[in-house]
Amino acid sequence: MKKIALLLLCLATLAVQAQNKNAMRKLQLAEFAISNLYVDTVNEDKLVETAIIEMLAQLDPHSTYNNAEEVKKMNEPLQGNFEGIGVQFQMIEDTLLVIQPVSGGPSEKVGILAGDRIVAVNDSTIAGVKMSTEDIMSRLRGPKGSHVKLSIVRRGVGDLLHFDVKRDKIPIFSLDAAYMIDKRTGYIRINRFAAETGSEFKEALKKLQGKGMKDLVLDLQGNGGGYLNAAIDMANEFLNQKDLIVYTEGRAARRSDFLARGNGNFRQGRLVVLVDEYSASASEIVTGAIQDWDRGVVVGRRTFGKGLVQRPIDLPDGSMIRLTVARYYTPSGRCIQKPYASGKGEDMLEQYHKDLTERFNHGELMHADSIHFPDSLKYQTKLLERTVYGGGGIMPDFFVPIDTTRYTEYHRNLVAKGVIIRTTTGYIEKHRAELKQKYPTFDSFNRKFQVDEQLLADLRALGEKEKVKFDQEQYDRALPLITTQLKALIARDLWDMSEYFQVMNETNESVQQAIRVLKEGMYEKVISSWKKMMN
Repeated sequence: MKKIALLLLCLATLAVQAQNKNAMRKLQLAEFAISNLYVDTVNEDKLVETAIIEMLAQLDPHSTYNNAEEVKKMNEPLQGNFEGIGVQFQMIEDTLLVIQPVSGGPSEKVGILAGDRIVAVNDSTIAGVKMSTEDIMSRLRGPKGSHVKLSIVRRGVGDLLHFDVKRDKIPIFSLDAAYMIDKRTGYIRINRFAAETGSEFKEALKKLQGKGMKDLVLDLQGNGGGYLNAAIDMANEFLNQKDLIVYTEGRAARRSDFLARGNGNFRQGRLVVLVDEYSASASEIVTGAIQDWDRGVVVGRRTFGKGLVQRPIDLPDGSMIRLTVARYYTPSGRCIQKPYASGKGEDMLEQYHKDLTERFNHGELMHADSIHFPDSLKYQTKLLERTVYGGGGIMPDFFVPIDTTRYTEYHRNLVAKGVIIRTTTGYIEKHRAELKQKYPTFDSFNRKFQVDEQLLADLRALGEKEKVKFDQEQYDRALPLITTQLKALIARDLWDMSEYFQVMNETNESVQQAIRVLKEGMYEKVISSWKKMMN
């Protein structure tokens, strides 16, 4: 019987291989016929590229094709660096305004300052010529060790300044902010999971622990994911040895388990993770592991639900196919991926990306009780056997509704036209030295600085100039948000992103809810009281 079964298995395998060969032969013949017999000349590369794109479009929303140039741009943010001159900049009225030179970078080394305006690159004028940001960046970037000549206008200096900048590797940080909320509570915000995220996070963790941190608020709001290894490294900081972080499994991919090493630096202490509907992939892996092991609590809104594993397949011309080969599952067995209709090409993608709009229309982003899961999607956490839910994405332990009251059409138009950020950059350009003298530390700035009526008048005037119609009722409703954003952007320009988030987080409902969870005993109701019962 065993021999017969083995023979049948061999015959089935040969039949599948023959079928696959027939399909491949069919595709090759079609391409050969078109390229050699078609009435007009065809671009074979484009033909094959289009065929690949169309094939992948029938599979799932995350199997994709990228040409060589797209692959290069796609990898830059995740690899943690690019090669260039090292400045943060903003386009103001067709001129490149330096917000800040990167600390220790090429521009800072030659003396370029915040507030400088770059008007020419290698004798090519970039100011006042309506050049795209992409074109300007392509001129500023270049191979490490190469030189670029910059012409700069500096406030208070009559003559044009000229600098020769030697390009270098410029780090791209995935950590936006790390600071102490109070004497025992630290806050860390991660914007992506990149090659250096693990080391950045460990360094921030160590610094905050040195300042007395006992509790941590980990902010993954809006974090779209990145490298799996970076997620594993972060989750390892919180979990015990051999705790399952995530596992992957697919039709042709056997189950692979990813375990904690048990050498993390924050395996004790209260932990709150912040997520929202834009937290995806690697963010969901970390959040799911923390929730499933009852290591901390999750605050915010249901995450995006991106749990498909892509295998990169490099093609000879530098292009790449990212093919879905498996799915991600949390330690309790929840599939992170939200449902999608396969095999429908553009319709599938359109429907998939409409999901967040549907969540809003159904009230899920505003009301926790609008979310309903069948019993089949109930799972239990690993230690305390708390009920958690599958069905795509990670459901928070504490729901925070999206605040629609402050966001008006008037405010959206100000943001879309760049009015808010341009108002602050103009203000900083005029008052930088005065502000630095008046507020020598961020703490003094945060306590004492107030957005005055003149700054708001400048904002409204610039809005009118950009044809943003003024609406008094909408302006009054959005004013708390507008003043917070103005203050935060000024703080960012005077100091850095960490200070920007310190200001913004004073009105961020998820951050404020996390603080309440830690201070008002809500954390213990979810975690500690359960642990006492288990013991």
